[in-house]
Amino acid sequence: MTQQTTPLIAGHPYASPAGAPRHIVIIGAGIVGAATAVELLRDGHTVTIVEPGPPGGEQAASYGNGTILSPGSMIPVSLPGLWKKVPRYLADPLGPLAIRWSYLPKLLPWLLRFVAAGATIPKVERTARALAPLLADAPERHARLAQEAGIPHLIERHGILYPYPTRADFEAEALAWRIRADNGITWLELDADALRQQEPALDRRYQFALLLQHGGNCTDPGTYVAALVAHAETQGATRITAQATGFRIEHNRLQAVLTTTGEIPCDAAVISAGAHSKPLAQAAGDQVSLETERGYHAVLEGTDIQLRHPMLTSDTKSAVVSTRTGLRVAGTVELAGLDAAPNWARAEKLRDVMLKTFPSLPRDLPPDRIKLWMGHRPSTPDGLPVIGPATATPDIIHAYGHGHIGLASGPMTGRLVADLVSNHPPTIEIGPFSPQRFQ
Repeated sequence: MTQQTTPLIAGHPYASPAGAPRHIVIIGAGIVGAATAVELLRDGHTVTIVEPGPPGGEQAASYGNGTILSPGSMIPVSLPGLWKKVPRYLADPLGPLAIRWSYLPKLLPWLLRFVAAGATIPKVERTARALAPLLADAPERHARLAQEAGIPHLIERHGILYPYPTRADFEAEALAWRIRADNGITWLELDADALRQQEPALDRRYQFALLLQHGGNCTDPGTYVAALVAHAETQGATRITAQATGFRIEHNRLQAVLTTTGEIPCDAAVISAGAHSKPLAQAAGDQVSLETERGYHAVLEGTDIQLRHPMLTSDTKSAVVSTRTGLRVAGTVELAGLDAAPNWARAEKLRDVMLKTFPSLPRDLPPDRIKLWMGHRPSTPDGLPVIGPATATPDIIHAYGHGHIGLASGPMTGRLVADLVSNHPPTIEIGPFSPQRFQ
């Protein structure tokens, strides 16, 4: 029988020895939930995963991301001078960052915080310093998880390429690269000839590139997440197909997670429901600032192009990668909420980016070879995830809000949650990720 009084935080009045086994309900089976399940099982806990859809399915953000595993992804979206561009974002529904007019009144509090979070260079530097440890060994952590789950081939570590039309275009992003260097990121510079040797199919407008050798990608994120959840189940986890709706809390202690199929008695719970986490956070006593950054991708199936490296192209602000299903272009941000219909013209624009990036592709691509997708990144205005104990009870742990770095930071987040549940000192500093920082 599980113990109902084991705490999460050292020094809590109900504290018990570190590592005491508990029954933990994980709400959400995306990359964060899957990694958390594996880490909690590693620590000897009993795990139940609650997820309304198939793990790694097309409804999940983990399915459709850009696949990049980069320790250099600590630069937030909000940077100095962003406020000057907001009118342009409102006017262009197909731009790299688009805001739907109809959603603006609801979005405005989040948007003001978003602009303020990147208003000065010191603020951006603080965000990057907080994110760097969350990402530092992302490729290695993913490789270990994939090995344990029997799918090592899904994680590749060949580096990440950043192509630029000119060296001047790279120098225009000097702030971001200086901050990366300050946080230990190194790279190789490639001239046009070296770039052509690395990626011969790439359009010749790219004359300069950086290669981050310590980076990688996942060749099939949906299959990867599904395999991690299946691995957790083979290690003893139980998966329930349901939607979590809240919690039963008595005398500051969690008694059960409420779901559409009934209560699940437990000792602790983890909120890792991505962009759908906000109502659960409120039920746990925390008013978090969370929005969905709607992202799109286009996949061309059956192409002869096989990239040596995943790419982040500077001029199109897109991730361009080879996946098991085809050539994928993913990226951009649309702020329109959870319920608005997709704007498929944005995904079609990514298809056009693919054609522009690889001139050898045929111009008359048959529609049945192109797959378009839209999903919801869970994003906070300050670019930092939400990781830590809830206000209502320390038996509930927040673990969501990773924005563009959900896949890369999933394994470390899982380890941090397991540290908290097991009453161990967190592997890295988690203060900046506090759920209470919005209040």
